Amino acid sequence: MPEYRRCFLPGGTYFFTVVTYSRKPIFTYPEARDLLHSVWEFVREKHPFTTGAICLLPDHIHCIWTLTPGDADYSTRWKEIKRIFTHKYLDQIGKGGYRNASRQKREEAAIWQRRFWEHTLRDEQDFHRHMDYIHYNPVKHGLVQRVRDWPWSSFHRYVRQEYYDLDWGEGIEAIEQNLGEENP
Repeated sequence: MPEYRRCFLPGGTYFFTVVTYSRKPIFTYPEARDLLHSVWEFVREKHPFTTGAICLLPDHIHCIWTLTPGDADYSTRWKEIKRIFTHKYLDQIGKGGYRNASRQKREEAAIWQRRFWEHTLRDEQDFHRHMDYIHYNPVKHGLVQRVRDWPWSSFHRYVRQEYYDLDWGEGIEAIEQNLGEENP
């Protein structure tokens, strides 16, 4: 079994990728997006964090969180988001995907992949590189032609704050090379 090593930096800033089980596109449904939003806010109230950037795609989420000083427990936050979302999704929206023997034995629903990708952001440049990756991701996956056309992203907030131009991401070949492929 692989050995997972996570970095826990109190008050740190982290990039995450969280994927649905078998990449089922559950976030194409407004009810699932709304449910995730309400669960996100509920968990954020109980276990504070700041969302620096986010993009919700049909089958995964990319985001950047900054935790409160002295706190490095992002795992509990993800566990709670996934747990509460799963219960409410099964109750309000419908059944999850096919549960294999392992999931049946553990009594796990087939809504989320078990783990998540985490990267501790090292500095301002690392933050901005991952923020660009997050916002460009819908174009990378062929969901839209232009970054501004994807509605479920913090890109629009950053346009209002004049961090990005509305046309950012067009002719992106150079930026795409800079973003790399380190994330799933």
